[in-house]
Amino acid sequence: MIIQIVKKGVLIFGLMVANVVSNAQLKHERYIQRLEGTDLEFSMEAIPGGTFMMGSNNADKEDEKPVHQVELDPFWMGTYEVTWDLYEPFVYKDLEQTIALDGKVASEVDAVTRPTKPYLDMTFGMGKEGHPALAMTHYNAIQFCKWLYMRTGVFYRLPTEAEWEYACRAGSTTSYFFGDDPALLPQYAWFVDNSDGKTAPVGQKKPNAWGLYDMIGNVAEWTFDQYIPDYYQQFEGQTAKNPVAIPTALYPHSVRGGSFESQADELRSAARMASDPLWKQLDPQIPKSNWWFPEAPFVGLRIVRPVNPPSIEKIMAYYDQEPIKDF
Repeated sequence: MIIQIVKKGVLIFGLMVANVVSNAQLKHERYIQRLEGTDLEFSMEAIPGGTFMMGSNNADKEDEKPVHQVELDPFWMGTYEVTWDLYEPFVYKDLEQTIALDGKVASEVDAVTRPTKPYLDMTFGMGKEGHPALAMTHYNAIQFCKWLYMRTGVFYRLPTEAEWEYACRAGSTTSYFFGDDPALLPQYAWFVDNSDGKTAPVGQKKPNAWGLYDMIGNVAEWTFDQYIPDYYQQFEGQTAKNPVAIPTALYPHSVRGGSFESQADELRSAARMASDPLWKQLDPQIPKSNWWFPEAPFVGLRIVRPVNPPSIEKIMAYYDQEPIKDF
C-alpha cells in the first residue's frame, strides 16, 4: 500500500512493506527484501555493532595510517554486490514495466530520476545475469538507493568507508579477512591472477565470517565518503564514533575492495582507492555524464541499511543532492 507523508510542504512517497516492522528489523537478523509487484529480491546480512581497529601500519601506505579505534552502530549489508538483474530495471523504465507482474510502475517510483542511457555496452561484454552492475558514478549509485527506497519504503544507502572495512574484516585483525597469506586469495576473490580480465557471477567464492561474498575482488565498491588521504590522522589516540567524510566535491570518493583487475596487495581489508576523473576521459559529452564512468568497468556497489534510520528529511537530503557538473 502506498503511504504519503507531508513534511514542511513537501510530499514524500514510500511503500509500506511487511519487513518494515518485521522480526528481521526488531531482532536485527538476516532478511530477504522483495520488490513488491516483481520477482526481484535481494538478501541483507545483519552486521553487529562494535569497535575495531581501522587502517594499517603498512610502511608504504600513508593513507591507511594511523591505525585507530572506530565504534559503529549495527547495520545490515548486502550479501552480494548489486547485480545487473536488480540494477538494470532502475536504469531502464521500460524494462521495469516489463518485469512488473501487472505491467505497471507506481507513479512515485516512476518519478525517480533515471540514468541517461549509456552509449556503450556497460557490461563491456563480461556478462549480465548474476554479474555485478558496474561503471556507475557515485551519484548514480545513490540514485539507485533512492529508487530502492521508493520501491520498498526502506532506507538503503552506500556504506561509509568505516562500515565497509568493519564488515569486510568481520572480526579479523589480519591483512585479509581470512588471514595473512595471499596464496589463499583464489578461494575468496576474483582478482588479476584468476579473473581472466572480467567479472564473474556473484557468490562463487567463499564468504567472510559474516556471510558477505566478494567483499574483495570482482568489482570494487563505492563508499559514501570523500576520499581524504590523511583523514585518519584526526582520530589518532581516540575512538571515532560512526565516522564519515561527508562528500562535498566531485572527486575523489573512496572506493574499497579491489576488483578483478587488482593485485593481491590491493585486496587487503585496509586498502583504500580513490575515484579519478580519468574514468571519464573518453566521455564525448559536455558536460560529462553525471551517471557513468565509461573507463571504470571495475567499480560497482553494495548497499547497507542502518538499524536506526534517520528522519525522512535527512533521508531525502541524502538522496536529493544535486549532481556536480563534470567538465
